[in-house]
Amino acid sequence: MQNPDRVELVRLRLGLTKTGFAKALDVDRKTIQRFESGAYELSARTIDALVTLSGYPKEFFDKDALEYPNAEGVSFRSLRSLTATARDASIAAAALAFELDDWISARYDLPSHDLPQLQGYAPAQAAAALRANWGMGERPIANMVNLLESHGVRVFSLAEETRHLDAYSFWRNDRPYTFLNTMKTAEHSRFDAAHELGHLVLHRHGGAAHRNAEEEANGFASAFLMPPADLRAHLPFVRNLTDILKGKQRWRVSASALAYTLHKHQVISDWHYRGYCIELNKIGREKEPFGIEPETSQVWQKILTDLWRQGITIPKISAQLSIPEGEISNLLFGIAAAPGQPQVSGGLRLVR
Repeated sequence: MQNPDRVELVRLRLGLTKTGFAKALDVDRKTIQRFESGAYELSARTIDALVTLSGYPKEFFDKDALEYPNAEGVSFRSLRSLTATARDASIAAAALAFELDDWISARYDLPSHDLPQLQGYAPAQAAAALRANWGMGERPIANMVNLLESHGVRVFSLAEETRHLDAYSFWRNDRPYTFLNTMKTAEHSRFDAAHELGHLVLHRHGGAAHRNAEEEANGFASAFLMPPADLRAHLPFVRNLTDILKGKQRWRVSASALAYTLHKHQVISDWHYRGYCIELNKIGREKEPFGIEPETSQVWQKILTDLWRQGITIPKISAQLSIPEGEISNLLFGIAAAPGQPQVSGGLRLVR
């Protein structure tokens, strides 16, 4: 018997309204409504159409209901400009990630988190406190995704083609999760990762409901990626845009983010800041000068490589979970395990 909850998830992943979903399946909207209420089962023809439309196998729709994140505890960047369709599709991706994460956690011991709770701290103070707690000093961060993973944050990727969805994070019981949109520039994604880390330590279970939550998370991200003392030591003054473009390569942030931070710390004047913003806008927001390579996951790479050595490939994982390969790949930064990759290490332990 088909599970209405799983059919609904697929509708959300497809980004369709109920009317659009019914039209795509060539059924009346009332048919979908009766099915969701439990008063009607979808016909074999409709199920076949659903499988063809979605790429999900029939077995997916026969399983138990899925677990979704608590919507009140989810923080979204760009919440005001985010459509309900994009939000619901990305939340549905988290439900799939839970299925995958639980499957992996039954086979591997992943690092437990060591995120302190810093509610009540000013954003810059929280960033400094977390760096001190993790023994990082003030050095630039080489890879934000790997840093989060090493401290027990589950990091998944999103391949959502919308410029309004950057990232989101939440707690699931005592486990922190972060989802990053990989369609953004690498610098943008690094800032998103630091922004979501700010939510995790400053606004646990509160998501973005706090009035100043987004502003605080932005302040945290800026101070975490570009510690003020390090900023002043290596870029005490700015003569022209070239200095900013050189400086951004040290902290691996966007030129716009660095210019904003320098202006905030009064390294550059209001007049110069406006001029730099105009110049950067001419370059274009979608093309970052001196762009860096996208960050990816070491944890998922190591796990998939170890599974591959056991003969468990992504197609086999897909078959066991009844989740399309494409959905799994989109959640795992597009990583495909292959021979010759590193052995499982760095805090991962196989559960025997």
